[in-house]
Amino acid sequence: MSTVPPAPSDAQAAAPPPPQARNPLHGITLEAMVTALSAHYGWAGLGQRIPVRCFTHDPSIASSLKFLRKTPWAREKVEGLYLFMLREIRRQQADARS
Repeated sequence: MSTVPPAPSDAQAAAPPPPQARNPLHGITLEAMVTALSAHYGWAGLGQRIPVRCFTHDPSIASSLKFLRKTPWAREKVEGLYLFMLREIRRQQADARS
């Protein structure tokens, strides 16, 4: 005989999801990532690290966002490079303090 779990109460159903304190991408827009990456590496450097046309041929924030929103694998690469850039910046700051 199987038991059915109780239905959540109204208070449980309306509770917000837990905060994503450990997710470094939480609250960061794709536009903010592309802007930061292009400012840090330049379009040429960004095109070398992620070789897609939106970064190598007549690059712009708008064209990059249009492509990245439609292409999950490219967006994942941008997110990964953004996280790498953040780690790189933190290391440089830590080294400068030492």
